[in-house]
Amino acid sequence: MRDIRNIAVIAHVDHGKTTLVDELLKQSGTFSAHQSVDERVMDSNDIEKERGITILSKNTAIDYEGVRINIIDTPGHADFGGEVERVLKMVDSVLLLVDAQEGVMPQTKFVVKKALQLGHRPIVVINKIDKPGGDPDRVVDEVFDLFDQMGATEEQLEFPVVYAAARDGYAKLSLDEPNENLIPLFTTILEEVPKPKGSDENGLQLQVFTLDYDNFIGKIGIARIFNGTISMGETVVLVKADGEKIKGRVTKLIGFKGVDRFDIKTAGTGDIVAVAGFETIDVGDSLCDPANPMPLDPMHIEEPTLSVTFAVNDSPLAGTEGKFVTSNKIDERLAAEMNTNIAMNYDQIGEGKFRVNGRGELQICILAENMRREGFEFCIGRPEVIVREIDGVKMEPFEHLVIDTPDEFSGAIIEKLGKRKANMTNMVPMGSGYTRLEFEIPARGLIGIRTEFLTETKGEGVMNHSFLEFRPHSGTVESRKYGALVSMENGEAVGYSIFNLQDRGIMFIKPQDKVYNGMVIGQHAKGNDLDVNPIKAKQQSNVRSSGADEAIKLIPPRVMSLENALEWIEDDELVEVTPVSVRVRKRDLDPNVRKRTAKKVKFAD
Repeated sequence: MRDIRNIAVIAHVDHGKTTLVDELLKQSGTFSAHQSVDERVMDSNDIEKERGITILSKNTAIDYEGVRINIIDTPGHADFGGEVERVLKMVDSVLLLVDAQEGVMPQTKFVVKKALQLGHRPIVVINKIDKPGGDPDRVVDEVFDLFDQMGATEEQLEFPVVYAAARDGYAKLSLDEPNENLIPLFTTILEEVPKPKGSDENGLQLQVFTLDYDNFIGKIGIARIFNGTISMGETVVLVKADGEKIKGRVTKLIGFKGVDRFDIKTAGTGDIVAVAGFETIDVGDSLCDPANPMPLDPMHIEEPTLSVTFAVNDSPLAGTEGKFVTSNKIDERLAAEMNTNIAMNYDQIGEGKFRVNGRGELQICILAENMRREGFEFCIGRPEVIVREIDGVKMEPFEHLVIDTPDEFSGAIIEKLGKRKANMTNMVPMGSGYTRLEFEIPARGLIGIRTEFLTETKGEGVMNHSFLEFRPHSGTVESRKYGALVSMENGEAVGYSIFNLQDRGIMFIKPQDKVYNGMVIGQHAKGNDLDVNPIKAKQQSNVRSSGADEAIKLIPPRVMSLENALEWIEDDELVEVTPVSVRVRKRDLDPNVRKRTAKKVKFAD
């Protein structure tokens, strides 16, 4: 059996996981001298590169002093917690990265809780120690307190600490050592991470923790071997979570090193490999020895907490900008997404309508953004939380919210969140003019708050949240204060009429944008909706008059990104998403229908 170590890198979003994995790959000699390598090489898809966040967990392997180290880079955002949970079952230890200035954050708590429950003893890496505001000693104390709160054992509390600046490529075991390279971190990994348990002699036990898809070979399960060996062409039994057994042949066995994948003949205990040949393979399924199948426990994945309706685009501009517009195409694309993304699910709720359930707004926005780039055109409704009934009581998801804000804005934020049923649990001065506020808030209260929050804190506040638990329903939550400016005509917007409408509110359109009856073209300065005409041109007469042709001055419109639009809309509005544009519109385009619906709602209340 080879000498193997399996670790996952876990941390809060933006604490430097992917950068650290980059440096480990470079300094272990995995890339040859002539290879040119991108920054954050593990973030491979376009959206990950643009946003600088990890969305999918990815695995790589490095060889150091004759030891194969399998490393899994995990996402840090709460919406992708499902990815982290299953990865932790596949490794024998974790590198817990904590920012030397920010310290312990909500997602740090979430991942630490999962890691400690599985019995891992984390290696704590205090990253970004070169930050001017960094205080590594305080952060080590915070981590110790967190472990203690989470019920860590004596052994887990004796965690090794490494100080690092991943971007500059150095690590050290005490702060007064010189800044050289990552060798102290490599040594700590070899000494502290236990070798995989199990043996090549035992019957095969392999469990899938993430999925991939290839148009030629179908579904691929990326898995860890807990016992035994597996070979290309071998016949094994796939055991599903519900106990169903399916015999099949391994058509492809893939190994990992650096950023490359290559075909291998056999693999043994402790290896992380990709297996193809099983169409129905899923996360949590086991591959076993056909003579004596002994499957591993299936995985528990946390339930989705948010749902959004995807529907066929039925606006007057439907089909003018996208390639795939029919419900069949949208259905196929959603089904393909669910093949590899197990934290989401969907069902059809009507003609051309699909309810997609996920863990958060960001996760659903990423799916919509990917579909849009592939040429799809569709409408999305306002996100809604999934309410459950437990013992006859309506329960809704609550989130743990942590806000870092400049001191002068803390009062305004506490007031704003109070209206959204948030309950403040902690307030700590962070030094250097910042305060940390902690809240428990219904997930409904977080829908649409990010833009308001950034405006309120002049873009300096930082907001993070993670799922807490289901609690009894907490009544109505205040939402958008302003109404909408709704177009009452079809055509192209004209500069003259936009100029005259500017006093009414904030515009979302510019001259020559296509508009239609029922499309929302701006935010009204008052609380009610207002029907306006954005295509009315100036009446020209053949009589000259002085001062009639003054230049019009247009204020630049507010550009609505997909996320901003989803946050902004109310229940009677939809976001129309095409490869070219993101538009906001009313659900009912006809103003008379809208008035009748509003009356019904009023009387129902």
